[in-house]
Amino acid sequence: MENSDEKLPRTAAARRGTPWWFTVPAVLLTLAVLFTVAGRFGALPGWAGLFGEETRDRSGPVLLQSIQDLSRYEGAAGSYQIVVDLEKDARFLPDAIRGTRTLYVAAGTVGAYVDLGRTGPEDVTVDEARTSAVIRLPRAVLGPPALDPERSYAVSKQRGLLDRLGDLFSDNPNDERAVQRLAAQRIGEAARGSGLTERAERNTTAMLKGLLGSLGFERVTVTYG
Repeated sequence: MENSDEKLPRTAAARRGTPWWFTVPAVLLTLAVLFTVAGRFGALPGWAGLFGEETRDRSGPVLLQSIQDLSRYEGAAGSYQIVVDLEKDARFLPDAIRGTRTLYVAAGTVGAYVDLGRTGPEDVTVDEARTSAVIRLPRAVLGPPALDPERSYAVSKQRGLLDRLGDLFSDNPNDERAVQRLAAQRIGEAARGSGLTERAERNTTAMLKGLLGSLGFERVTVTYG
């Protein structure tokens, strides 16, 4: 009986050891999690919207910065996709401590155009009968690569412990500008080797021949240089 009497005060003291201000919030948090999970899986109809996420667009108005009159004819455009695997290591430190590796799928386009605005009166020769014309145009060039945000995404990101801690104090954690710049560079290199400029010149020639042909010109010669 003495052993039984000694256990009773200890049990009551153990119960008094958990303060109410800790128990009540824990119970409320547990109930909120249970209701959220049940509402998401349809166990409690109507509860999904109570704890669900709500997106609000608080963006300001679009500001017009500049307008440019263009005289370029884009004769061709290419669509490209590349998987960028960018890894940065630190000397004398394992990757688990310091280092990053990002696997990024980038999709973008590159256009090739002829700048018709660089053509002057001396670059156009028309015969007296106005049936023949010779036009000299500058060579076609490539525009800058434009990444498509709808089709570009990060597949995986691996960061060391120090890099993760640095993200906590960074204004722009998980910055993807480095892989985006590398992807744009690789896409531009691929565009230069895919014959886009030659196709743009052929299409520009066909456009001008069709336009001048509708105006009565029988022979149209277009040169580039």
